Amino acid sequence: MLGASLRRLREASGLDRAQAGFHIRASESKISRMELGRVGFKTRDVEDLLTLYGVVDDAERRALLEMVREANTPGWWHKYSAELPSWFTTYIGLEEAASVIRTYEVQFVPGLLQTASYARSVFQLGNPDASPDRIDRRVHMRMQRQERFTQKDGPRLWAVIDEAALKRTIGGREVMSEQLQHLLEVAALPNITIQVMPFRFGKHAAEGGAFSILRFPESDLSDVVYVEQLWGALYLDKREDIDPYLTAMEQLCVESTTPGGTVELIGGLLRKM
Repeated sequence: MLGASLRRLREASGLDRAQAGFHIRASESKISRMELGRVGFKTRDVEDLLTLYGVVDDAERRALLEMVREANTPGWWHKYSAELPSWFTTYIGLEEAASVIRTYEVQFVPGLLQTASYARSVFQLGNPDASPDRIDRRVHMRMQRQERFTQKDGPRLWAVIDEAALKRTIGGREVMSEQLQHLLEVAALPNITIQVMPFRFGKHAAEGGAFSILRFPESDLSDVVYVEQLWGALYLDKREDIDPYLTAMEQLCVESTTPGGTVELIGGLLRKM
Protein backbone atom coordinates (compact mmCIF):
# COMPACT_ATOMS: atom_id res chain seq x y z
CA MET A 1 0.00 0.00 0.00
CA LEU A 2 3.08 2.22 0.00
CA GLY A 3 2.62 2.83 -3.71
CA ALA A 4 -0.94 4.10 -3.23
CA SER A 5 0.25 6.43 -0.46
CA LEU A 6 2.97 7.84 -2.69
CA ARG A 7 0.48 8.40 -5.49
CA ARG A 8 -1.88 10.22 -3.13
CA LEU A 9 0.94 12.47 -1.89
CA ARG A 10 2.13 13.21 -5.43
CA GLU A 11 -1.34 14.17 -6.61
CA ALA A 12 -1.87 16.34 -3.52
CA SER A 13 1.35 18.20 -4.33
CA GLY A 14 0.16 18.88 -7.90
CA LEU A 15 3.04 17.01 -9.56
CA ASP A 16 2.82 14.55 -12.42
CA ARG A 17 4.77 11.29 -12.72
CA ALA A 18 7.33 12.76 -15.11
CA GLN A 19 8.24 15.51 -12.61
CA ALA A 20 8.53 13.01 -9.78
CA GLY A 21 10.68 10.71 -11.90
CA PHE A 22 13.03 13.53 -12.86
CA HIS A 23 13.54 14.35 -9.18
CA ILE A 24 14.83 10.85 -8.38
CA ARG A 25 16.71 10.43 -11.66
CA ALA A 26 14.19 7.93 -12.98
CA SER A 27 11.53 7.67 -15.66
CA GLU A 28 7.82 8.39 -15.52
CA SER A 29 7.33 4.65 -16.05
CA LYS A 30 9.25 3.83 -12.88
CA ILE A 31 7.06 6.17 -10.82
CA SER A 32 4.01 4.46 -12.29
CA ARG A 33 5.39 1.02 -11.37
CA MET A 34 6.23 2.20 -7.86
CA GLU A 35 2.73 3.55 -7.33
CA LEU A 36 1.21 0.29 -8.56
CA GLY A 37 3.52 -1.78 -6.36
CA ARG A 38 5.12 -3.54 -9.33
CA VAL A 39 8.72 -2.69 -8.48
CA GLY A 40 10.86 -2.76 -5.36
CA PHE A 41 11.32 0.39 -3.31
CA LYS A 42 14.65 2.01 -2.50
CA THR A 43 14.75 3.95 0.75
CA ARG A 44 16.69 6.80 -0.88
CA ASP A 45 14.08 7.16 -3.65
CA VAL A 46 11.21 7.25 -1.18
CA GLU A 47 13.01 9.77 1.04
CA ASP A 48 13.60 12.04 -1.95
CA LEU A 49 9.98 11.74 -3.07
CA LEU A 50 8.68 12.54 0.42
CA THR A 51 10.81 15.68 0.45
CA LEU A 52 9.55 16.63 -3.02
CA TYR A 53 5.95 16.08 -1.91
CA GLY A 54 6.42 18.29 1.13
CA VAL A 55 6.19 15.59 3.79
CA VAL A 56 8.17 17.14 6.65
CA ASP A 57 6.47 15.63 9.70
CA ASP A 58 8.94 13.20 11.29
CA ALA A 59 6.27 10.73 12.41
CA GLU A 60 4.68 10.58 8.96
CA ARG A 61 8.05 10.13 7.27
CA ARG A 62 9.03 7.34 9.69
CA ALA A 63 5.74 5.53 9.10
CA LEU A 64 6.14 5.68 5.32
CA LEU A 65 9.79 4.62 5.45
CA GLU A 66 8.80 1.68 7.66
CA MET A 67 6.43 0.73 4.87
CA VAL A 68 9.47 0.54 2.58
CA ARG A 69 10.95 -2.15 4.79
CA GLU A 70 7.67 -4.03 4.92
CA ALA A 71 7.15 -3.74 1.16
CA ASN A 72 10.60 -5.17 0.50
CA THR A 73 10.09 -8.11 2.88
CA PRO A 74 9.02 -11.11 0.79
CA GLY A 75 5.54 -12.38 1.62
CA TRP A 76 4.81 -16.07 2.15
CA TRP A 77 3.65 -16.36 -1.46
CA HIS A 78 7.07 -15.48 -2.87
CA LYS A 79 8.22 -19.05 -2.37
CA TYR A 80 5.75 -19.92 -5.11
CA SER A 81 7.05 -17.25 -7.50
CA ALA A 82 8.33 -19.85 -9.96
CA GLU A 83 4.78 -21.12 -10.35
CA LEU A 84 3.14 -17.72 -10.79
CA PRO A 85 3.13 -15.12 -13.56
CA SER A 86 4.62 -11.84 -12.33
CA TRP A 87 1.38 -9.94 -12.88
CA PHE A 88 -0.46 -12.27 -10.48
CA THR A 89 2.11 -11.90 -7.71
CA THR A 90 1.02 -8.27 -7.42
CA TYR A 91 -2.56 -9.40 -6.89
CA ILE A 92 -1.66 -11.78 -4.08
CA GLY A 93 0.01 -8.94 -2.19
CA LEU A 94 -3.10 -6.78 -2.59
CA GLU A 95 -5.34 -9.66 -1.56
CA GLU A 96 -3.34 -10.15 1.63
CA ALA A 97 -3.78 -6.48 2.54
CA ALA A 98 -7.49 -6.24 1.70
CA SER A 99 -10.23 -6.14 4.30
CA VAL A 100 -13.06 -6.70 1.79
CA ILE A 101 -12.96 -8.56 -1.52
CA ARG A 102 -15.94 -8.52 -3.85
CA THR A 103 -15.67 -10.76 -6.88
CA TYR A 104 -17.74 -11.79 -9.87
CA GLU A 105 -16.81 -15.02 -11.66
CA VAL A 106 -18.20 -16.47 -14.87
CA GLN A 107 -16.23 -19.56 -15.87
CA PHE A 108 -15.28 -21.18 -12.57
CA VAL A 109 -16.01 -21.09 -8.87
CA PRO A 110 -13.83 -18.24 -7.48
CA GLY A 111 -10.39 -19.43 -6.45
CA LEU A 112 -10.89 -18.43 -2.81
CA LEU A 113 -13.91 -20.77 -2.64
CA GLN A 114 -12.48 -23.76 -4.49
CA THR A 115 -11.81 -27.19 -3.00
CA ALA A 116 -8.38 -28.74 -3.57
CA SER A 117 -9.79 -31.28 -6.04
CA TYR A 118 -11.66 -28.64 -8.02
CA ALA A 119 -8.61 -26.35 -8.06
CA ARG A 120 -6.42 -29.21 -9.27
CA SER A 121 -8.83 -29.90 -12.13
CA VAL A 122 -8.86 -26.21 -13.11
CA PHE A 123 -5.07 -26.02 -13.12
CA GLN A 124 -4.79 -29.20 -15.17
CA LEU A 125 -7.21 -27.82 -17.75
CA GLY A 126 -5.18 -24.65 -18.17
CA ASN A 127 -1.75 -26.30 -17.90
CA PRO A 128 -1.98 -29.73 -19.57
CA ASP A 129 1.81 -30.10 -19.79
CA ALA A 130 2.56 -29.14 -16.16
CA SER A 131 4.11 -31.78 -13.92
CA PRO A 132 2.06 -33.23 -11.04
CA ASP A 133 4.48 -31.60 -8.59
CA ARG A 134 3.94 -28.16 -10.08
CA ILE A 135 0.17 -28.62 -10.03
CA ASP A 136 0.38 -29.70 -6.39
CA ARG A 137 2.31 -26.56 -5.47
CA ARG A 138 -0.26 -24.32 -7.13
CA VAL A 139 -3.10 -26.12 -5.38
CA HIS A 140 -1.32 -25.81 -2.03
CA MET A 141 -0.85 -22.10 -2.56
CA ARG A 142 -4.53 -21.63 -3.40
CA MET A 143 -5.51 -23.45 -0.21
CA GLN A 144 -3.10 -21.28 1.78
CA ARG A 145 -4.70 -18.13 0.34
CA GLN A 146 -8.06 -19.28 1.68
CA GLU A 147 -6.92 -19.64 5.30
CA ARG A 148 -7.40 -15.95 6.17
CA PHE A 149 -11.08 -16.13 5.30
CA THR A 150 -11.85 -18.95 7.72
CA GLN A 151 -10.12 -17.30 10.68
CA LYS A 152 -11.85 -15.27 13.36
CA ASP A 153 -12.01 -11.61 12.31
CA GLY A 154 -10.84 -12.56 8.83
CA PRO A 155 -11.47 -10.31 5.83
CA ARG A 156 -14.87 -10.28 4.18
CA LEU A 157 -15.43 -12.12 0.92
CA TRP A 158 -18.53 -11.35 -1.15
CA ALA A 159 -18.77 -13.49 -4.28
CA VAL A 160 -21.27 -13.42 -7.12
CA ILE A 161 -21.00 -16.56 -9.23
CA ASP A 162 -22.62 -16.97 -12.61
CA GLU A 163 -24.99 -19.94 -12.64
CA ALA A 164 -23.05 -21.36 -15.59
CA ALA A 165 -19.99 -21.88 -13.38
CA LEU A 166 -22.03 -24.04 -10.99
CA LYS A 167 -23.49 -26.14 -13.78
CA ARG A 168 -20.20 -26.63 -15.60
CA THR A 169 -18.91 -29.98 -14.38
CA ILE A 170 -15.20 -29.59 -13.62
CA GLY A 171 -13.23 -32.71 -12.74
CA GLY A 172 -16.21 -35.07 -12.91
CA ARG A 173 -19.37 -35.53 -10.87
CA GLU A 174 -17.60 -36.44 -7.62
CA VAL A 175 -15.32 -33.39 -7.69
CA MET A 176 -18.20 -31.09 -8.60
CA SER A 177 -20.46 -32.52 -5.91
CA GLU A 178 -17.74 -31.94 -3.31
CA GLN A 179 -17.30 -28.38 -4.58
CA LEU A 180 -20.99 -27.56 -4.34
CA GLN A 181 -21.15 -28.99 -0.83
CA HIS A 182 -18.15 -26.85 0.13
CA LEU A 183 -19.94 -23.74 -1.11
CA LEU A 184 -22.86 -24.51 1.19
CA GLU A 185 -20.50 -24.90 4.13
CA VAL A 186 -18.52 -21.68 3.62
CA ALA A 187 -21.68 -19.71 2.85
CA ALA A 188 -22.58 -20.25 6.51
CA LEU A 189 -19.49 -18.35 7.69
CA PRO A 190 -20.26 -14.84 8.96
CA ASN A 191 -17.70 -13.10 6.74
CA ILE A 192 -18.55 -14.89 3.48
CA THR A 193 -21.50 -14.01 1.27
CA ILE A 194 -22.28 -16.01 -1.87
CA GLN A 195 -24.83 -15.03 -4.50
CA VAL A 196 -25.62 -16.57 -7.87
CA MET A 197 -26.39 -14.66 -11.07
CA PRO A 198 -29.17 -16.82 -12.53
CA PHE A 199 -29.70 -17.67 -16.17
CA ARG A 200 -33.00 -15.82 -16.25
CA PHE A 201 -31.04 -12.58 -16.51
CA GLY A 202 -29.91 -13.03 -20.08
CA LYS A 203 -28.47 -9.53 -20.03
CA HIS A 204 -26.88 -8.07 -16.92
CA ALA A 205 -24.49 -5.41 -15.65
CA ALA A 206 -21.26 -7.41 -15.96
CA GLU A 207 -21.40 -8.83 -19.46
CA GLY A 208 -17.76 -7.80 -19.89
CA GLY A 209 -16.63 -10.71 -17.72
CA ALA A 210 -15.10 -11.50 -14.35
CA PHE A 211 -13.54 -8.92 -12.06
CA SER A 212 -12.71 -8.31 -8.41
CA ILE A 213 -12.82 -5.19 -6.24
CA LEU A 214 -10.45 -4.99 -3.27
CA ARG A 215 -10.98 -2.58 -0.39
CA PHE A 216 -8.40 -1.83 2.28
CA PRO A 217 -8.69 -0.93 5.97
CA GLU A 218 -6.84 2.37 5.48
CA SER A 219 -9.50 4.94 4.65
CA ASP A 220 -7.14 7.04 2.53
CA LEU A 221 -6.37 4.18 0.15
CA SER A 222 -8.54 3.78 -2.93
CA ASP A 223 -10.17 0.53 -3.95
CA VAL A 224 -8.39 -1.54 -6.58
CA VAL A 225 -10.24 -3.26 -9.41
CA TYR A 226 -8.55 -6.40 -10.72
CA VAL A 227 -9.45 -7.68 -14.18
CA GLU A 228 -7.65 -10.84 -15.24
CA GLN A 229 -6.95 -11.49 -18.90
CA LEU A 230 -5.49 -14.47 -20.73
CA TRP A 231 -1.87 -13.32 -20.46
CA GLY A 232 -1.98 -10.49 -17.98
CA ALA A 233 -4.17 -8.37 -15.75
CA LEU A 234 -5.42 -4.82 -15.29
CA TYR A 235 -5.10 -3.01 -11.95
CA LEU A 236 -7.37 0.03 -11.77
CA ASP A 237 -7.23 2.46 -8.85
CA LYS A 238 -8.47 5.78 -10.22
CA ARG A 239 -11.98 6.80 -9.21
CA GLU A 240 -13.19 7.28 -12.78
CA ASP A 241 -12.07 3.73 -13.62
CA ILE A 242 -13.38 2.14 -10.43
CA ASP A 243 -16.87 3.64 -10.38
CA PRO A 244 -18.28 1.67 -13.35
CA TYR A 245 -17.19 -1.59 -11.72
CA LEU A 246 -18.71 -0.59 -8.38
CA THR A 247 -21.97 0.20 -10.16
CA ALA A 248 -21.87 -3.12 -12.02
CA MET A 249 -21.18 -5.03 -8.80
CA GLU A 250 -24.05 -3.35 -6.97
CA GLN A 251 -26.40 -4.19 -9.82
CA LEU A 252 -25.19 -7.79 -9.88
CA CYS A 253 -25.94 -8.12 -6.18
CA VAL A 254 -29.45 -6.72 -6.67
CA GLU A 255 -30.24 -9.11 -9.52
CA SER A 256 -28.60 -12.21 -8.05
CA THR A 257 -30.03 -14.68 -5.57
CA THR A 258 -30.24 -13.75 -1.92
CA PRO A 259 -27.89 -15.77 0.34
CA GLY A 260 -30.88 -17.95 1.25
CA GLY A 261 -31.76 -18.35 -2.41
CA THR A 262 -28.16 -19.36 -3.09
CA VAL A 263 -28.38 -22.20 -0.59
CA GLU A 264 -31.63 -23.34 -2.18
CA LEU A 265 -30.19 -23.21 -5.71
CA ILE A 266 -26.99 -25.08 -4.84
CA GLY A 267 -28.95 -27.65 -2.84
CA GLY A 268 -31.12 -28.26 -5.86
CA LEU A 269 -28.05 -28.79 -8.06
CA LEU A 270 -26.66 -31.28 -5.56
CA ARG A 271 -29.87 -33.29 -5.52
CA LYS A 272 -29.73 -33.62 -9.29
CA MET A 273 -26.17 -35.01 -9.33
